[in-house]
Amino acid sequence: MTEATTESTTGTVADEQPLDTGESTNIEVMADAGAGAAHAGLSVSGEQALCEDLLQHQRLRETDLHKAQQYQSQHGGQLITLLVRLGLVSERDVAEAQARMLNLPLLSSKEYPEDAPAIESVSMRYMKHSQVVPVKLTESELHVAMANPQDEFALKSLSMATGLQIVPSVGVASEIDDVIERYFGGGKSQMDQLRDSLGSEGVDDDDVEHLRDLASEAPVIRLVNLIMQRAVESRASDIHIEPFENRLKVRYRVDGVLQEVESPPASSTAAVISRIKIMAKLNIAERRLPQDGRIMHRVQGKELDLRVSTVPTSHGESVVMRILDRESVVLDFASLGFDETTQTRFEKVLAMPHGIVLVTGPTGSGKTTTLYTALSLLNTSERKIITVEDPVEYQIEGINQIQAKSSIGLNFASALRAIVRQDPDVIMIGEMRDLETAKIAIQSALTGHLVLSTIHTNSAAGGITRMLDMGVEDYLLTSTVNGILAQRLVRRLDKSIREPYQAMPELIAEIGLDKITDDKQVTLYHPGSSEDCPTGFKGRVSIMELLEVTEPVRRLVMKHADEADINRQAISEGMRTMYDDGLLKCLQGDTTIEEVLRVSQDA
Repeated sequence: MTEATTESTTGTVADEQPLDTGESTNIEVMADAGAGAAHAGLSVSGEQALCEDLLQHQRLRETDLHKAQQYQSQHGGQLITLLVRLGLVSERDVAEAQARMLNLPLLSSKEYPEDAPAIESVSMRYMKHSQVVPVKLTESELHVAMANPQDEFALKSLSMATGLQIVPSVGVASEIDDVIERYFGGGKSQMDQLRDSLGSEGVDDDDVEHLRDLASEAPVIRLVNLIMQRAVESRASDIHIEPFENRLKVRYRVDGVLQEVESPPASSTAAVISRIKIMAKLNIAERRLPQDGRIMHRVQGKELDLRVSTVPTSHGESVVMRILDRESVVLDFASLGFDETTQTRFEKVLAMPHGIVLVTGPTGSGKTTTLYTALSLLNTSERKIITVEDPVEYQIEGINQIQAKSSIGLNFASALRAIVRQDPDVIMIGEMRDLETAKIAIQSALTGHLVLSTIHTNSAAGGITRMLDMGVEDYLLTSTVNGILAQRLVRRLDKSIREPYQAMPELIAEIGLDKITDDKQVTLYHPGSSEDCPTGFKGRVSIMELLEVTEPVRRLVMKHADEADINRQAISEGMRTMYDDGLLKCLQGDTTIEEVLRVSQDA
């Protein structure tokens, strides 16, 4: 029986006794469900329609639906609630599906008013249980946000209690809970509520068993899950958890820029970091040495792969988690930022039967994604492709991928020696870190293999000088390297809210736009701002330069010419520099001048 009551004199939806409507709804299984409890009001046909919509829009997989149905047959409960609790779909996916099916508006977190409408006839407990919150009051209507607007019983109860016509909108369950707490509770966020449940006592770092027990308790588990969930909602690529003397700092890297967010209390530092280390299968007793691990975790219906790195600092272990969202990666040259000319030239280099193709740039510049895109282009039934990576970031069907493990002696060099005996056509090496790896790669290229790899340099020409500095012989270099692609990532403007402006002639001359365009009137763009996109940027795009190793470039390498000479020769042969590519993307409205200046060394 759904719990809701009325007072005969005032019509108050109160907490004392159940209102008998003749309807029977099983909510026992959801007593501790939290988000998703309101879906108890869904009929069987309503659940089926919702599941079909989620399947149709690829928010739910058939296999996951079958798992939840099997669990439901054994343990009971509402199917939609179980899907959310098991992490097979996100609350937002369910809300979007309800809004589509019922043709109702979906409220975002920023659309809730600052202050609650004055409704005294509905209790906070009832609102929390039914996951409904008032958002607007008129003389005859009460507008509400509901996690389940198909709950006819809740709609009738509210109408009876208030004497008003109820106008429903769809809300995300967890956001409704937060708004109820803000309006009618102590105004506490989810993080604040978890802070209260954690307490304020510190933990002895040396008591490993106590740490392990604490890290397995519900408040710490919910806290770490909340940190990961918010990172996914923010489109973050990395989560930084950094302990200091009097606080624990949490920051997300969103579109390449770090942003500080709400943090757990300092007293929870040891428990939070221990929880992450347990999830990553690391040694929680070892706090003096760096450790690396991996977490496979489902957040909001998405299967996430998190690379975890810990290093000891003065006040504890600093943890960084790189989020690899396999569903969001797009292996398409145009989406990465390749224009038609650069893509054609790069594909020409990749089409060569043997040799080395290098992608250069600093950490986090999209090198690996570019290599995966190249591999997906080369991945045909006629080619055998083997990779050795540390770590394997994305699984690609039809490619043999090897995870390097230095702890057992399986490094790039030793793996490469074994790979060449596997009769491959294409070899991808995660990174050329040392001379030994470079020499084996060169030998592979000389014996008829196409080798793809990355190297850390600031420019395409710098890749050649870096290989020479590592000790590679110049004649080997000139006979194997076919092309070097250098790239950086700049933030991509949200084109729906970007703001155009006319560039001043002085600015055009200063930044070199006159070399890119002959137009006297040049339109550039500033980031706009909206509730959904406060920064004005959404995603990132590559700026790049591609150096093809031609005969004139080979002669310069044999003379051990410096990077500047090689760069000048490549430009004379038609290479567009990374800076010029960035200026071109500014003219196209993809990014801003400030972004290009931020990442380009030519600035």
